[in-house]
Amino acid sequence: MTIASRLRLQTCLALLLLAAASVQAKELILSNAKIFTANPQQPYAQAVSVRDGKIVAVGSQREVGASVGARAEVVDLGGKTLLPGLIDAHIHAVYGGVDLLSADAKNDLPSVDALETFVAEAKRSGRGMRGDVLVVTGVPLAIWSQNAALNARFNGGAYAKQPLFMRGMDGHTGWSNLALRQRAGLNKTFIAKLPEEKRKYYGLEKDLTPNGFGVDEGLDVVEKKIPSPDAAKNLAGARAAVQYLHSIGITSWLDPLTDEPILVAYRDLAAAGGLTAHVAALPRVKPDEPGSFDKALALRQRFANIPNLTLPGVKVFADGVVEYPSQSAAMTAPYTNTGKMGDLLFKPENFAKLCIEADKRGVIVHTHAIGDLAVHETLNGYEAARKANGNSRLPHTITHLQFVRPGDVDRFKALGVIAAYQLLWAEYGVDTIDLIKPYVAADIYPWQYPARSMLDAGTVIAGASDWPVSTPEVFKAIYQAETRLGEWNGKKGALYPEQDMPREAMLYAYTINAARAMNQQAVIGSIEPGKAADFALLDRDVLTVPAEQMRDAQVLGTMVGGEWVYRAK
Repeated sequence: MTIASRLRLQTCLALLLLAAASVQAKELILSNAKIFTANPQQPYAQAVSVRDGKIVAVGSQREVGASVGARAEVVDLGGKTLLPGLIDAHIHAVYGGVDLLSADAKNDLPSVDALETFVAEAKRSGRGMRGDVLVVTGVPLAIWSQNAALNARFNGGAYAKQPLFMRGMDGHTGWSNLALRQRAGLNKTFIAKLPEEKRKYYGLEKDLTPNGFGVDEGLDVVEKKIPSPDAAKNLAGARAAVQYLHSIGITSWLDPLTDEPILVAYRDLAAAGGLTAHVAALPRVKPDEPGSFDKALALRQRFANIPNLTLPGVKVFADGVVEYPSQSAAMTAPYTNTGKMGDLLFKPENFAKLCIEADKRGVIVHTHAIGDLAVHETLNGYEAARKANGNSRLPHTITHLQFVRPGDVDRFKALGVIAAYQLLWAEYGVDTIDLIKPYVAADIYPWQYPARSMLDAGTVIAGASDWPVSTPEVFKAIYQAETRLGEWNGKKGALYPEQDMPREAMLYAYTINAARAMNQQAVIGSIEPGKAADFALLDRDVLTVPAEQMRDAQVLGTMVGGEWVYRAK
């Protein structure tokens, strides 16, 4: 063998050794932990091993130690609690990330005085500016009942020529000041030209003068005058959202209402290597609008094959929101103050056709339904798909579910429909009492967030936040689901405490059940061999500590695909 040949051989051997070392370095053991696996067949373990970003073995120290090579990195977790990466089954992550960079009140303003201070700071700092329009989000819904005060504070003085828009924490309501209304042409003449059935989306004085309040499509005319976040802002929002959600243990989520700009943000973040989360994105479809479903299918094709991004379904709105003064949630009995029953946002026959076609094509339908009529008609549409196509096992989902009639509770399991609940909202307080109880039929009101009844009936319940409508902090939501506590009229109490959720059921809700809602339960959602090595490491045993301590659990580290994407300082 020549010297040159020997050198080539030595070089090849060296490269092979380096490659082998590299492979070996990808093996990892997380040991000495209290592990909740979210696998009902093996719910608890002491250790887990990882190779190339996938879980190899779960079990005792001895079992796991034998599953990988002797040179695997071993991390002693010191008895801390390890969960599967947490999953949010309904979250507007890019919008939430943009809000992190903007003027979000986070539903935390106790008065109009506090709102005025917040708006002034949003203008001074520039965080609230979109072009020359001042935008504030996350406004508490109780503020809308003080419309006269809003007009007195924000139509003159520093705001006489400053267009201002404030969006409610529910995402469905908002208020515009006179400067923005004038720019948008929202005046008596505009209202007079509207059909009678469209005027209900606007807050109006007796002479039809708009007072600034709007709900759902009543916001469109002013929002057209507000510059949308540009691609750079959306990308920054997507990056901020990923970083923030990882810091609270969330590794995957379902993002409904993803129009093209949001999908572009995810695509660009993935191209930059920053999409370190599993995201299921759902474009919106309007069942009564011809061609709407085809547009969604075109988006699915255009944004296919992007790392960590799937488009497994579509989002549909069945109704609006129930709180006064909006009252656009579709109910089976009229609101007591108006005699109206809210708004079902599709013709049932058109929704059924959509469900049948989507199900036939392997597309999930994920529906916003708050009122009991909206829930009922959504279940009817899913039932039509099951009858037409057989059981496709697609995880069609209803989200929010504030009111569910007892007669519909058993239908979820029978139809294989997932309930994506935001149980942080199941609080004894103003939003669930003052703004609802006087106006909703007495026999419907007690069936508010009936989570335990649905769980006992065999419903698969997935955990969700609807961030930025409310915080995505999982353990705060679990606390609320477990206790249903709050304060109203100076007294503490619980909102129908018999509907409380067991804590372990909520851990399943935020792991494997949320993965089912994304139709990714085969690859994420539990700590099982072959699945992605996605974990959340906590500072306390959230299965056993008192609820008040569990609520404040802190994430020490978050791992996605065997790599730490967040470590607490």
